This record gives sequence, C-alpha cells and structure tokens, in this order.
Amino acid sequence: MVDITHKNPTLRTAVAEALVCLSDPETLKAIEEDRVPKGNVYEMSRAAGLLGIKKTPDLLPDCHPLPIEAARVDYQTDGLEIRIRVTVKTIYKTGVEVEAMHGASVVALNLYDMLKPLDKGIEIRKIRLLEKRGGKSDILVK
Repeated sequence: MVDITHKNPTLRTAVAEALVCLSDPETLKAIEEDRVPKGNVYEMSRAAGLLGIKKTPDLLPDCHPLPIEAARVDYQTDGLEIRIRVTVKTIYKTGVEVEAMHGASVVALNLYDMLKPLDKGIEIRKIRLLEKRGGKSDILVK
C-alpha cells in the first residue's frame, strides 16, 4: 500500500457510473411494475452497491480501509438503458474513486443477476469515473 501518513484529511468525493443495457422492453416494464421474481431490483441493487463500497479494501489489496461518510446510488433510464450513478464521500487522506467504481460495478452485477431469468441479452457496459474531488487533483469528466 502507498504510504499516506504524511497526507492531511480533506473532503474527498467521487462519482462513478455503470451502464446496464436490457434487450427486452418487457424487462424494463417488469422492473417498473415491481414484478421481478427475485424482488425489488433497484432497492436490492442499491443495498448490494453499498456493501460493495464498504467492502472495497477487503477485495482490492492496495485500497486503504477508510471511513465512508456518505454513499448514494441513483438510477436513470433511457430506453432500454439503465444508468447507475454512485457517489461516495469521505473526509480522509486518500480518495474514494475506486470505492465509487466498485460500487457501480456491484450494482450493475446485481441488476444482471436479478434480471437474467427475464432477459438473456443483458449487457453491462462502460464502468467509469465521472468525477473526483479533493486531495491534489480534481477530475471532471463530461
């Protein structure tokens, strides 16, 4: 792990997204009508994402354990695409961009797992960092 003992704690924020593409309009209708056999897709996936964020240092050996001060999972649909946006905040010595991307990945995988009985053509696309603030550098991707 990188030595961060010399760094000062600052507010660190990261926003990441993942895109889940459905192949059948009936799948989106089942989500919207809460008819997916495995349960409420958005709430179960949100819970999975929050666990993913918190467990990041358990799975990625160079990630520092850090306090997660805030985490949020939002969804936006556009046709058959579900855009997942994960925001993570902490006041610490290192950033939370990996935690945000890991959270977005876990949300996408949970969506896939819950929807695969209904839709065999689901794809997970483009997991990426949108924004990173705090520390030495800020990154804003549009």
